[in-house]
Amino acid sequence: MVADGPEVEDEYHCFDALNTPADHPARDTQDTFYLGNAECRMQNAESGSAPSSINSQPSTLLRTHTSSVQIRVMEKQKPPVRIIVPGRVYRRDNADATHNPTFHQVEGLYVDSNITVGDLKGTVEFVFKELMGSETRIRFRPHYFSYTEPSFEIDFSSALTRKMGKEWLEIAGCGMVHPQVFENVGYDPETWTGWAFGFGIERIAMIRYGINDIRLFYENDVRFLKQF
Repeated sequence: MVADGPEVEDEYHCFDALNTPADHPARDTQDTFYLGNAECRMQNAESGSAPSSINSQPSTLLRTHTSSVQIRVMEKQKPPVRIIVPGRVYRRDNADATHNPTFHQVEGLYVDSNITVGDLKGTVEFVFKELMGSETRIRFRPHYFSYTEPSFEIDFSSALTRKMGKEWLEIAGCGMVHPQVFENVGYDPETWTGWAFGFGIERIAMIRYGINDIRLFYENDVRFLKQF
């Protein structure tokens, strides 16, 4: 099913439940749009402390990824879980040709018994062959994400990458759901396994259609939008 969740999120669903501790860089006030506990945030910024270290009251923020929806779904639903999560996310990036403070992600989550990396790779291959052409090849590179273990970056190779002068291009992140995440939502990690992957929708469109500036998506220029 297609799942949705709030864009104004709390720290627990955006970070804590996803095994992202208070001292993780993603929780820095310079990277994330916090909406609550402004005084606490200012004190933290001056002291160099992590966001949650002074005031135990939960803060609200604009979600930095759609992974918070995974937590909300798993809290309410017993396995198996098969969801796609598209949505808008926010990060404190300076706008340029490849960055924007708001953009869109889509991720997939599959939880069941005896799910393996092989299931993840097969699904990812199918998705990107559909998006980027039947000749597309993918490869997994080891990476670190706090909410998956093992974790991988996904590179793809196709006529599109070669047109850009590259054989391989990074396109997404993925991994097997971390056992701690399952424990946080009340799933037994000895019984259930699962995978998750996610990528930026604008990035896919930019590669597929040769768009050289992400800001074009948000300028409301009808001449640009009519092309699609």
